[in-house]
Amino acid sequence: MTGLRGALEGAVTRGLVEPAKLGALEAHLVTVLPALRQISVELADDASPPAVFETETPRFIRGFHDVLITLGLAALLVGVGGVGSIMALLPVVIVMAEILVRRQRLALPAVALTIAMAVWAVFVCSLNVQASGFPPSGGLVPLALAFLPFPLMMLAFYWRYRIPVALALVILSFLSVLLVLLVGLLEIGLGSTSIIGDYPRLVLCMGILAALGLFAVAMTYDLSDPLRLSRRSDIAFWLHLAAAPALLYAGLATLFLAFFGTFSNLGRQIGSVPTPAVMVLIAMLMLIGVVIDRRAFVTSGLITLVITVTTLLRGSEINMDKVIFLSLITVGVIVLTVGILWPMLRRVVVGRLPPVLKTRLPPLQ
Repeated sequence: MTGLRGALEGAVTRGLVEPAKLGALEAHLVTVLPALRQISVELADDASPPAVFETETPRFIRGFHDVLITLGLAALLVGVGGVGSIMALLPVVIVMAEILVRRQRLALPAVALTIAMAVWAVFVCSLNVQASGFPPSGGLVPLALAFLPFPLMMLAFYWRYRIPVALALVILSFLSVLLVLLVGLLEIGLGSTSIIGDYPRLVLCMGILAALGLFAVAMTYDLSDPLRLSRRSDIAFWLHLAAAPALLYAGLATLFLAFFGTFSNLGRQIGSVPTPAVMVLIAMLMLIGVVIDRRAFVTSGLITLVITVTTLLRGSEINMDKVIFLSLITVGVIVLTVGILWPMLRRVVVGRLPPVLKTRLPPLQ
């Protein structure tokens, strides 16, 4: 909404729009934008195919100037961390953020600075972990308390610079710390020395709730901006990048527990989960991605999809030297098919939903 609001405020400054009508005009334009987009497509040259309207464009690369500045910034940060220590990153990050984010509003350097800030915060929290004596006798509670400053530091960073990925890290880290803390308290309350081994279903339910909570927060931001014009859409993008793999591995853990009843032999039995069940899980996540128009749900399962197809092909008589390449071909065909047919798939799937849901989702192409 920032671009639309800025344009309208410019019109007010030039006397083209009355200030009192600014809010009403903005609300009207937001409602008619899908229709205007459709009209523009219909008026395009019939000899050329209509361009695919991209609704998932994260605004962190705005030009090669951003790339150039980010390369220099990365070299500076790595050099400072190597010559001094990671603790020396903080003043450099703050100074660069004041120049590149607060003044010049550069998007990609803002992401790089957020990552550097997160690295610094993790290092500080790891010092707390060492001071608490974890893991010999403390359990999970000291670990959660040691990392509790991380979301607070990232929240302060977001409050100052308003970088979407920083807020996404705040939400993700807070839910992670809360999950570890609750599991640790449960471990103490039940008197267990290995809560995952003794109560795997209980821990799995908590993990599933955490993954669903992260997805719910991402959808809250998504549904508040279906046209994806504001910063809320960028925050949702980063949250979905974390929520998609969280849901995937929560689902895989559920399958593993359903077939084997324990996580004790996870390393040796992970490849024994029936391939069709894993394929159904990945297909469900892809379907969710199609409905909400987020390709993160497709990309998050690529590694797992490669492993699953490889496991499936190993049971055949195909030469093992060819298995990995056939797996890559299979995954490539699946991803390209979904990607190329994405608009059509959305029309088929979303078109069958009730109107009350369709109006809250990104518009169909």
